[in-house]
Amino acid sequence: MRSISVAIDGPAGAGKSTVARLVAQQLHLTYVDTGAMYRAVTLQALKRGIDVTDEGAVARLANQMDIALTPADGELDVFVDGQRITEEIRTPEVTTHVSAVAGNPEVRKILAQKQREMGEEGGVVMDGRDIGTHVLPAAELKVYLTASIEERAQRRYNELVQKGYQLDWEQLKEEIRYRDEQDRNRQHSPLKPADDAVHLDTTGLTIPEVVQAILDLSRTKVGGGE
Repeated sequence: MRSISVAIDGPAGAGKSTVARLVAQQLHLTYVDTGAMYRAVTLQALKRGIDVTDEGAVARLANQMDIALTPADGELDVFVDGQRITEEIRTPEVTTHVSAVAGNPEVRKILAQKQREMGEEGGVVMDGRDIGTHVLPAAELKVYLTASIEERAQRRYNELVQKGYQLDWEQLKEEIRYRDEQDRNRQHSPLKPADDAVHLDTTGLTIPEVVQAILDLSRTKVGGGE
């Protein structure tokens, strides 16, 4: 298959990161997890005692950070200023605060530029909430992944329990519902599907089924065949 760009957007817990990583592997493209970049900024702000609602301070921090995403054994390692933070950015504390950072207009501007630079050569699979509408509007394939809020909460619950966290499922569901509202209603680059995005509801689907659906779309949408 010729080198293309694939933009995968959708709400929290829709499976974007897992699916995008596997699609990138199958198509031999570079995977860019934009959510990890916002989580990295959030983690650094928390570590430095910066109020995540202080837009100016968080934006200055984001502008100073060197964020690197590096493939590693089929996964993606995240580095900030040379320090590996792959597991740290997935803690419940970071998850609780990342919406405030992701809603910061200046932070979005800074990270969107970094993301465009990563994707300017093509050959990427990038997932997030505004990839098809704002970051890579010229992507050959745009997919909007979603699922019921109950299924998304259960997926996130299972993921975190496997990592040893103790959680309240109902509280987690409400946090996801709240994050949906924040993402959809923020002033700068809100969560919404691109006009030419293919909608894919993953409720009840396995990860391999979702990956295969996107692989099929990539081949038919772009002109088929490897």
